[in-house]
Amino acid sequence: MPEDAQLRQHLLSLLNDGNAHVTFETAIEGLPPEKRGIRPDGADHSPWELLEHLRIAQWDILDFSRNSNYKAHKWPDDYWPATPAPPSDAAWDESVKAFRKDLKTFCELVEDKSTDLFAKIPHGDGQTILREALLVADHNAYHVGQLVLVRRLLGAWG
Repeated sequence: MPEDAQLRQHLLSLLNDGNAHVTFETAIEGLPPEKRGIRPDGADHSPWELLEHLRIAQWDILDFSRNSNYKAHKWPDDYWPATPAPPSDAAWDESVKAFRKDLKTFCELVEDKSTDLFAKIPHGDGQTILREALLVADHNAYHVGQLVLVRRLLGAWG
């Protein structure tokens, strides 16, 4: 058994299982379509904006982690949708599907024994796959928590 097998399992659990946090799946489950584009009083973002930001940022970290031709995007413009409401129910569904797909791909990268979790990413400035996995988990947990709060403010939680 490789010495980093336990670390990989901890990372996968952190990325997928929520542990001390609500999971992405729980946070989006049962959200009525008519609430997806509403910014409630006291919140800066709608559920759509949070979902799209989660998807875009996660994709960007995945792209950086494996693409030697990675190009940085403009913050914050390229990381948030242009409107608070999704253009359609299909757009919401596509965003959820893409988030799940990219998370699965990132987990496969972590799980792959040929991935050196500690090696510096050649086109980065000191980042490692370990650091990027922790970044994805941290960023996702933060914004999934915001999504739960927004749902509470909308009266669409629990």
